[in-house]
Amino acid sequence: MSYTGLRRRVNAVLREGAPGDGLSRWVNLSLAALIVLNVAAIILESVDSVARAAGPWLATFEAFSVAAFTAEYLLRLWSCVEAEAFSAGPVAGRLRFIFKPMPLIDLAAILPFYLTFATVDLRFLRTLRLLRILRVAKLARYSTAMQTLGRVLVKKREELSVTLLALLVLLIVASVLMYHAEREAQPGAFASVPAAMWWAVATLTTVGYGDVYPVTALGRLLGAVIAVLGIGMFALPAGILGGGFMEEVSARRRGAVVCPHCGKEIDKP
Repeated sequence: MSYTGLRRRVNAVLREGAPGDGLSRWVNLSLAALIVLNVAAIILESVDSVARAAGPWLATFEAFSVAAFTAEYLLRLWSCVEAEAFSAGPVAGRLRFIFKPMPLIDLAAILPFYLTFATVDLRFLRTLRLLRILRVAKLARYSTAMQTLGRVLVKKREELSVTLLALLVLLIVASVLMYHAEREAQPGAFASVPAAMWWAVATLTTVGYGDVYPVTALGRLLGAVIAVLGIGMFALPAGILGGGFMEEVSARRRGAVVCPHCGKEIDKP
C-alpha cells in the first residue's frame, strides 16, 4: 500500500464508524469504551480508600490511556488532509483541523499529562470526548431525532429568545424587590442585589435549596408570587418546544419538505 493509500485508509478507519467498515467500527467502539473507563477511573480516584488501594493501577491505566489518545490524535492529524474539509494543503488543512472543537478537546485531554508543571487538573475535559459515542453509533433514528431537534430550535429561536429575555427580566425584578424587602432583616443573606439573585434563581427554577429564604411578611408574600411565576415561566419553553415537535411530526406526515437551515416548509414545485 502506498503512502497516500495508507493515509487514506487511516482516515477512513478513524471516521467515527464509517458505514460498512468493520475495522473502523471496532476501533471507534474501543476508543469509546476507553473513554468510559477513563471517566470511571477519574470518579474512583476521588475516593481516598480506592486511590490508596489501587493508586499504582490507576496511574498505569492513566499512562496507557494517554498513550492511546495521543496516538489517536496524531493519526487524525496526519490523515485529516484526506478529508475534503481539510484538503487545502498539508499545513493549512491541518491547521484548520487543529482548531476544530473536537480536536481541541482531544488535545486538552492529553496535554495535562505531558505538562507536569501545570497546577490545574484538566483531565475532566476527557469526559467531553463522550460526545464521540453519539457519532460512533451512527444509528439512523438517533440522527433523525437530533436533526428534528435542531430544526425545532432553529424554527422556534425567536420565541425561545423572547422567553429567555422575559425570564432574565423577572430574575432581575425579583432580586431587586427581595433585596429591599429583606436587607434589614437579613443583611448577610440579602446584602446586595447580586446576592439576592441566588435566592431568585433557586426560587424561579423551583429548586428551593433552603439556605436562603425570606423571613419578613412582605418577603414571604413576594417569594410566593415569584415561585408561582417561576413555574409558569419554565413551562413556556417546554410548550414552545412541544408545539415545534408537533409541527415537525405533522409536516413529516404530510410529506412536506422542510428547509434544513430555517426550519420552514418549502413549497413543492
